Formats: sequence, C-alpha cells, structure tokens
Amino acid sequence: MKLYRNKIPVIAKDTIAQLCEQGDIEVEPENREEAEKDIIAILEEFLRRDFELRNKIRDSMSNRNIPYDQYGRVRKRMSEEMNHPGGEDVAKFLARQINENLMISKFIEEVFEAEDVLYRKILRLLLSHNVDEREIMDEALSRIKNVAEGTVDYEIALSNAVKEVKKRRGLL
Repeated sequence: MKLYRNKIPVIAKDTIAQLCEQGDIEVEPENREEAEKDIIAILEEFLRRDFELRNKIRDSMSNRNIPYDQYGRVRKRMSEEMNHPGGEDVAKFLARQINENLMISKFIEEVFEAEDVLYRKILRLLLSHNVDEREIMDEALSRIKNVAEGTVDYEIALSNAVKEVKKRRGLL
C-alpha cells in the first residue's frame, strides 16, 4: 500500500464515520474532529518515518557507491533495522496502529466491537483507499505515445504525465 499525504484526512474521516455508522465505536459529535486528528497523526507519523528511511537509504547508497538497481535490497535491509513496514505490510501495520489508538483514545467514548473484528474492518477500509500505481502509470503512458521511448524527453514527459494524473486524482 502506498499512502499519499492528500488522502490522509479522507482516510481518517472515512474510518471514524464508517465505524460509527456500523455501531463499532461511539464518538460524541464534539469529539469527532479530534478522533480524526488522532488517526491523521498516526498516518502522518508513518509518512515521516518513511521519508526518513528513504533519506537514509539514499545517503547510504551514495556513501557506499551502491548502484540504484540495488535500492530494493537496501530498502528491505534498512526497513528491518528501523522496524519500519514496507509493501503489503504497510496496511496491516497502520490498521494495528489505528486499532490500538481506538482502544486508548480519550475522544472515543466507547468501543463495542472486538479488537480482531475492528482490525479487519480498518484493514479493509485502508485497502479500499489504496491507489493502483499500475493504473496511474498506464494512463500516463497513454498520454505520451508520441514521444520516442528511451530518450531524455520520454523520461521527462513520463514524469510530467504521472504528476498530472496524480494531481487530477487528488493525490498531489
């Protein structure tokens, strides 16, 4: 799962709203915004740590002259060192964090559902907000068919097309 900063408030609002509507939690109307802010804080902290990890990876690779094609391997090793989830584990990690927060938050009046059931609901909700990166890339590629592949112009056009698609979808 890839988490976009612009999707964070939507995810937080949707999480609280759906759990309240389904009767899993009770949140007083005056505390709803604060309950959402708790979830926003969890998601933003994850992004902050992810950004920190990326910077450490770049620095490490640069200092050791490691080629970019080794990025995945270095990221995996450093992620394990920092105990930071990656790939499919991101949604599970965030669902656990949000679930734990619901249990201890002073802005949640009552939790009516079992932790494991809440976890599965939150996980499903997070995955419903997942962005299909392949779909974005395919749309961007369809926009630059007139540029010769393998050229600098192609790389620039592709980068701009991806940004444009992400902006249109509200991700940037």
